[in-house]
Amino acid sequence: MEYVSRDELRQQFTDTLGELMDRYHLDDAGVFEEEGPEERFYMGYTIRKSGHVYMIHLPYVKNEAEQLAVEKEEWTIEKDDGEEIDGIATLDEVFNKIH
Repeated sequence: MEYVSRDELRQQFTDTLGELMDRYHLDDAGVFEEEGPEERFYMGYTIRKSGHVYMIHLPYVKNEAEQLAVEKEEWTIEKDDGEEIDGIATLDEVFNKIH
């Protein structure tokens, strides 16, 4: 596993926001971050499309230095109505499910 700082990871997501908005025709997008139980952390995007809000994220694990590494390359979609869809391999698949 390759660990990176939380700030570096946040910057990687921030740097892709414009491309993400253009490619998937989003109304708005931002970086999503959430602490999980124990050594778990979630990071990805909060997006708004067609009046709905979605949190799209990957699971990460933290090491002793508070650096993060992807736990598994599977995206999760959390819808604004509380529904969750997980086990999605790519962002293209994520946005196919959102349409």
